[in-house]
Amino acid sequence: MPPIGPPAGPPGEDRDCTVLHVDMDAFYAGVSLLSRPELRGRPVIVGGGGTRGVVLSATYEARAFGVHSAMPMMRARRLCPQAVVVAPDHAAYARVSAGVMEVFRSITPLVEPISLDEAFLDVRGAARRLGGPIQIGEWIRATVQDEQGVTCSVGVASTKFVAKLASARCKPDGLLVVPAEQVVAFLHPLPVGALWGVGGKTEDVLRQLGLHTVGDLAHTPVSTLVRALGPATGAHLSALAWGRDDRSVVPHEPDRSLGAEHTFATDIDDPAVVARELLRLSERTAARLRATGQVGRTVSIKVRFADFTTITRARTLPEATDVGRLVYDTAMGLYDALGLERARIRLVGVRVEAILDADDQPHQLQLGEREHGWRSAEQAVDRATRRFGAGAVRPAALVEPAGELDPDMVRRAPGGAS
Repeated sequence: MPPIGPPAGPPGEDRDCTVLHVDMDAFYAGVSLLSRPELRGRPVIVGGGGTRGVVLSATYEARAFGVHSAMPMMRARRLCPQAVVVAPDHAAYARVSAGVMEVFRSITPLVEPISLDEAFLDVRGAARRLGGPIQIGEWIRATVQDEQGVTCSVGVASTKFVAKLASARCKPDGLLVVPAEQVVAFLHPLPVGALWGVGGKTEDVLRQLGLHTVGDLAHTPVSTLVRALGPATGAHLSALAWGRDDRSVVPHEPDRSLGAEHTFATDIDDPAVVARELLRLSERTAARLRATGQVGRTVSIKVRFADFTTITRARTLPEATDVGRLVYDTAMGLYDALGLERARIRLVGVRVEAILDADDQPHQLQLGEREHGWRSAEQAVDRATRRFGAGAVRPAALVEPAGELDPDMVRRAPGGAS
């Protein structure tokens, strides 16, 4: 590990602040711009197109117009008509996230990932080797930007709750330390909605009680909060309002599954269109597995109908895989077994579960198997994608307009490239 450098703040400022919350800045948008550097400084929205698409992420230039994640794309376009909309690249997100988490684990084994783009770190054991928490936080920011090309913000505090609040208040590309003796002064001016666990409904209840800031809540008797919110929530929020949070950083592996889903612009009853989308989702999911060096044994599909009824089906394979052709064949087998015929479908999804590290799973050659099969072909596609961008090489079935698809062609040629 390279040297971290001189201290980054007054001596003693970070005493006892051994919890770091690292949150990537507009992560999905930032990663998307790595392959589109000409868009830097412009409002960019990442998400699906069409009338039902939603915003996955947006650059800070787009956020200045009120655009935010999970917003319907149509509303985002109205708020910021000059924005450039780019399609998500989930394989790239997984690849960059893996690199970021590797940086964290080079500092401490006590890393608790929350999602692809944020994690808690307990750095108390790293101080003698690497310096104080501020130094470590500054090194993380510099290293992530240098190695991955994206920025992050770091909150430094004595508890997870306060560290998370701190990282949110120094965005983008900042570092904020909240010493233990300043926690109350930091918390009490904040709106009650900043407390961990306060959603829209809880916030409405608190406001009806005249509680608008964390300080208001802190000075309210616990018995009043318990009557309004219940024993667990009332006591929990009262403790947080005074900065009391005894939760430790718990290292764990992130969710061991990968998948993708798509909501159609209009409800679909054409089996060929559904098959085409399952192919695209299977290819995307397998590419993400290969990008992160993983394989999975269980393939599942998700189908949501026009009335919002949702069903899932899964099948476990004899051997873990990262091959899109096999994922697609399994997904189509699960879909065909549903016997839906002309049911109107709103959404489909494909997911691979029971994920393992590929290096730990030696490939078992099958009798008569060619030396260079589907996996070799898809690895070649990965190399082309890294060089020329997403979509440079794709299955032939995905090149044709949806209205001209032959479902038999889709099923025969999930891996054919054009």
